[in-house]
Amino acid sequence: MTSTARVSVDQDRPLGEYTAAFARFAGEFRYEQVPREVRDFARLIVLDTLGAMLAGSSARYGLRGTLGAAVGSWGGTPEATLVGLGAKTSLVNAALYNGTLGYYCDVESHHPGAIMHGAAIVVPATLAACEARGLGGRAWLAAVVLGLDVACRVSYAIDPNALYARGFHPTAVCGAFGAAAAVGNLLNLDDARMANAFGLAAGQASGLLAWASDHTEQSRPFNPGLAARNGTTAALLAESGMGAPRNVLDPAMKYNVFRAWAVAGRPEELLADLHERYFLSELAIKLYACCAFLHPALDGILELLDAGEVTPEAVAAITLRFSHSGRSIIDDNELKSHRAQYILPIGLFNRTIVLDDILQEPRDPRIRELSQNTRVIGDDELERFYPGRYPSIVELTLRDGRVASRRVDWPRGYPQNPVSASDIEAKFLGLATVAVDEPMARRIVDLVADLDGLERVDELAALLARTT
Repeated sequence: MTSTARVSVDQDRPLGEYTAAFARFAGEFRYEQVPREVRDFARLIVLDTLGAMLAGSSARYGLRGTLGAAVGSWGGTPEATLVGLGAKTSLVNAALYNGTLGYYCDVESHHPGAIMHGAAIVVPATLAACEARGLGGRAWLAAVVLGLDVACRVSYAIDPNALYARGFHPTAVCGAFGAAAAVGNLLNLDDARMANAFGLAAGQASGLLAWASDHTEQSRPFNPGLAARNGTTAALLAESGMGAPRNVLDPAMKYNVFRAWAVAGRPEELLADLHERYFLSELAIKLYACCAFLHPALDGILELLDAGEVTPEAVAAITLRFSHSGRSIIDDNELKSHRAQYILPIGLFNRTIVLDDILQEPRDPRIRELSQNTRVIGDDELERFYPGRYPSIVELTLRDGRVASRRVDWPRGYPQNPVSASDIEAKFLGLATVAVDEPMARRIVDLVADLDGLERVDELAALLARTT
């Protein structure tokens, strides 16, 4: 319920054009406005994200013993579940931890054009808010659709390339606005409070790409955790009536988000095709636990293997042709999850990439040898598609001198090359059973399938509470 406290805003300073329309859109967004096919896919996105969170929560991985132990020790009002820890904490702390889990495996969905891992932020933040406020599945689904929409729209308005150029993670910066809108919607914020939530989110928005040098792979997912926490905090403070800079999304404001992060701001992207374009429908399902930029090449390698054109033992070198702008993120990156020289040889020999691959050094000497003979080359033709999509050409040089190659424009899991609902369910079961038994995992599948009918999310949250 919205607080009755007076909103601390300057009533003599009206909301700007973009802020006013965007705040109204976020505050009035409802389940009934979402087309059926979008709601159907939203349930699958929720399931997919919960699978990533469950797998990452397992005690076999390090995050539970570091951030999990810290958040568990902080106490706080027990209103929202910490996934896998068998405890509840404050809404804000739960958003931080569960949001970090969402991106830990690097296997959750993403929006290619916005370069946005919004589901890892919005699903955990809104789950915590629904649990804390006693809300049900319909409100949750609507908030997830809204939060992803807002996060992607802000990313397009600023331009994710501009953020990368400044060393910022678009998911972390823009995702905070998505969490603020989604949680604010669940809190029934009016236009003035929603505008304040955006201003308070902007003041907290953060997330450097410095995680690229953290070999533990823990500060990488911490960025979405920050976005989930910061957006949630912004919405709660706005609910309480706290004042804020009102028009951070309007270029007329002196210190706006475009001045901070954009080269040439595109505020019109905030409002383009409202209620017509749903960014959630454009999400790509990830089938490998690594940077999305590497997925087309991995698909190309599997196609060559399946066609019988190569065998792993026959490959002497790998060349990946990729866009110039995206190349630096995957070319010899310190982080294994984002290093083509590491990921592509593993994909060749193992035919998949899982979290264990990016947390441990490979024991297979053939993989280590091939890593030394893998390179990434910028390609003028492929550059023109980035960042809307990541077409890739992978070339496998064989020991006899022959070269087998594949170009992949749309990897499996993209809307243009979709996987089925049963594929997403199978992916969930594979991830979830890292942490819970199969009957419990299947019960979660059933609850999410009936999300529209759930009056409260308590049973689902309880199933997520304990993992092995």
